[in-house]
Amino acid sequence: MYGQERLVLPLLARDEFGLTAYTGVLTFILAFGATKAIANYAAGTLSDRYGRKPVLVAGWLIALPVPLLLIWAPGWGWVIAANVLLGLNQGLTWSTTVVMKIDLVGPSRRGLAMGLNEAAGYLAVAATAMATGYLAARHGLRPEPFYLGIAFAALGLGLSTLAVRETRDHARLEAASHAGRADGRHAHLHAELNNREILAQTSYREPALSAASHAGMVNNLMDGLAWGLLPLLFAGAGLPVAQVGLLAALYPAVWGLGQLLTGALSDRTGRKPLIVGGQLLQGLALALVALGESFPVWAVAVVLLGAGTALVYPTLLATIGDVAHPAWRARAVGVYRLWRDGGFVVGALVAGLIADAYGLDAAVWAVATLTTASAVAVATRMYETHNRATSPGSPQ
Repeated sequence: MYGQERLVLPLLARDEFGLTAYTGVLTFILAFGATKAIANYAAGTLSDRYGRKPVLVAGWLIALPVPLLLIWAPGWGWVIAANVLLGLNQGLTWSTTVVMKIDLVGPSRRGLAMGLNEAAGYLAVAATAMATGYLAARHGLRPEPFYLGIAFAALGLGLSTLAVRETRDHARLEAASHAGRADGRHAHLHAELNNREILAQTSYREPALSAASHAGMVNNLMDGLAWGLLPLLFAGAGLPVAQVGLLAALYPAVWGLGQLLTGALSDRTGRKPLIVGGQLLQGLALALVALGESFPVWAVAVVLLGAGTALVYPTLLATIGDVAHPAWRARAVGVYRLWRDGGFVVGALVAGLIADAYGLDAAVWAVATLTTASAVAVATRMYETHNRATSPGSPQ
């Protein structure tokens, strides 16, 4: 559902709706990010109260009109409305699948579980971006690329309703036998924290939780740039739609495949080195995008960008799972994803305003600088959250 938009909507904004200001083009990402961030937060609380599966099914029901709105949209306002629904869909469904896998896997293999979850999602994003690029080059920007979305929404709803089982009791069982770290660092993170306290701990009080939240926000600020502006940068340099589509697909493809390795790697090496190293690699890749002028250079840059994101993305989620108490872990994941997907909003505003004032290259350099600064902040503030000595299945 997300991948069908990564190439087509920026080009649709320019070619069919005549949007020339980059801030105008990025309004669909702002709408998506704002509603997804709010839905992420709601998903954590709702899944603790009503169970994971009802939230998952509700998210897929909301997805059903999205491709139809994009096909029929007579004006840009319809595209914004579709992305409000897409943000609700993504927030409810993806947050819930993250929580469900953390429920099931136990403390010693959270990185592996998050790598599998995020790899499944972003390999699908990459495949769909490539498929929609092919369809757009062959048939035009509408309606054929969005037929895929109709099938995805139906499949998501059918699988969630018929195949998925409830996992909330797994978290309750883990909470009953939960033991804190031997060094006592998490003693204040007990089971009885209320929603306001969970929000405070995850947002700014607890060093690892808050550092992960802010690093996640910068990551999606960067992804908003990659989604909304990089296709326009590549197309503006004269690349054909098929090559722009390939670049749009390479980034999430490397991101998705890489997570099959990096999530499990963080269970062995720890979380912090992968997060810091990944953000530094992202900053380097964005600098290469700004300096590049040809398809081969940009192909290398987006591959490096995907590799850096693969190091960061599942590892941040695993960090939240390491630190949060099982009794309120779903709500902590919701707060983290509130911050992380708020990065789409910040990215749409910051990158759009800079691009309008100073050009696309300046926007890329600005986000590269922010990403590098975030790596320094994580290196300074975050402690290592994964206890590598913990035996499989034992409480951490």
